[in-house]
Amino acid sequence: MGEDSLKKRKGEDKGRDDRQSIESHESQTMNLQKQANIFLFPLCGICMIVGTIIGSGIFVSPKSVLANVEAVGPCLTIWAACGVLATLGALCFAELGTMITKSGGEYPYLMEAFGPIPAFLFSWTSLLVTKPSSFAIICLSFAEYASAPFYPGCDPPQVVIKCLAAAAIVVITIVNSLSVKLGSYLQNFLTAAKMIIVTIIIVSGLVLLAQGKTENFEDSFKDSKISISSISLAFYNGLWAYDGWNQLNYITEELKNPYRNLPLSIIIGIPLVTACYVLINISYFTVMTSTELLQSQAVAVTFGDRVLYPASWIVPLFVVFSTLGSANGTCFTAGRLVYVAGREGHMLKLLSYISVKRLTPAPAIIFYGAIAIIYIIPGDIDTLINYFSFAVWIFYGLTVLALIVMRFTRKELRRPIRIPIIIPVIVTLISVLLVLAPIISAPELAYLYCILFILSGLIVYVLFVHLKFNWPQKLSKPITMHLQMLLEVVPEEEGTE
Repeated sequence: MGEDSLKKRKGEDKGRDDRQSIESHESQTMNLQKQANIFLFPLCGICMIVGTIIGSGIFVSPKSVLANVEAVGPCLTIWAACGVLATLGALCFAELGTMITKSGGEYPYLMEAFGPIPAFLFSWTSLLVTKPSSFAIICLSFAEYASAPFYPGCDPPQVVIKCLAAAAIVVITIVNSLSVKLGSYLQNFLTAAKMIIVTIIIVSGLVLLAQGKTENFEDSFKDSKISISSISLAFYNGLWAYDGWNQLNYITEELKNPYRNLPLSIIIGIPLVTACYVLINISYFTVMTSTELLQSQAVAVTFGDRVLYPASWIVPLFVVFSTLGSANGTCFTAGRLVYVAGREGHMLKLLSYISVKRLTPAPAIIFYGAIAIIYIIPGDIDTLINYFSFAVWIFYGLTVLALIVMRFTRKELRRPIRIPIIIPVIVTLISVLLVLAPIISAPELAYLYCILFILSGLIVYVLFVHLKFNWPQKLSKPITMHLQMLLEVVPEEEGTE
């Protein structure tokens, strides 16, 4: 009887624990719903766009954009044109996001329009090329600005920059693996710091303009270098700074009245970012000639040294905060993309596991950080940006083309937002130009390697998704088991029951 009583008591305790676990899970769900309410109004959507887009790009790309066109006038024109293109692209994504309300970014749109193969190639390329290379670029930007004050008058050694970038990746990966809340708190602090430095640079530039510092804007189109290749590469670097214009699609379901607030947030938010970017570049040119800007290792640091001395240390400090904020946000979202791909069977199943103690997709985040470190080893920022932009605009163009295709093939779909057909046509044509122009005018083997890598996803798809070979699972089982015990992670179903 004693043993039966003990078993009964254990059963009751287990039932109580299960109920508490379910109640805890329901409580977490309610908290997530409450957190979703931050996106109820257009202002929150605008803040989301501005906070996501403004990051390391505006502190890195000005030199690269200018290097391709070699004059102030075309440089400022490119920055404004990139903002227009980002706005048009975001409006196309707004129609797609309200027509197909599924998570996964471009994946469900490509799936609906073209089937599983282009959708898989997008996830394959995103997980192994575009997302980790973006993380690497941002952390290299952080390393350049963090090391610049310690090497006045000369460029920091590459080994220092790459070691600092790798350290930043490791720290951010650990933070996001340990706690969602800690990563969120860090993001809020760094976003505030980002807006402070943007305001300081813009206000300083406007004051200098009011004082008559306009000599660098005279004959602003003189000696410019204009060609299809140079404009395309300048757009690549400018559009890198605008990357994130499509991120509002990921919270479409959390927006109250998205059919009104989504396009309103885009129409206000992205032009606001465009104005900030043009004004920041104008501020740079008030104190630097084109030659001086091209010779600067860290443009914002040079600006701070000339304008804010002796408080010039403020600029590199807050730029470091800004780049860290971008890297942290990139790691947070991309880690979830790896997690979803693992859950859907497009990557190793282990990547869809979550931490038992911390409820984070730790394996996915660690995998993402490891791939990003690999990109740091051989690459420099400009090269990575060019290949990142080349790859990403292939799929941006395909996604907008999907919108045009579904206007004819999926007429039955409800379209709460319906933009004029000329907008996706323009964006698709510009995407084609951006992808083909560098290949035709200045061909490099690296572009061929990028295309071959994307197409290699077809082999992976046929072998492991279509034919579903079992032998890779037999090989990965013991590895998964040992890593599962080491990282203390379990499948999502076990973690949420």
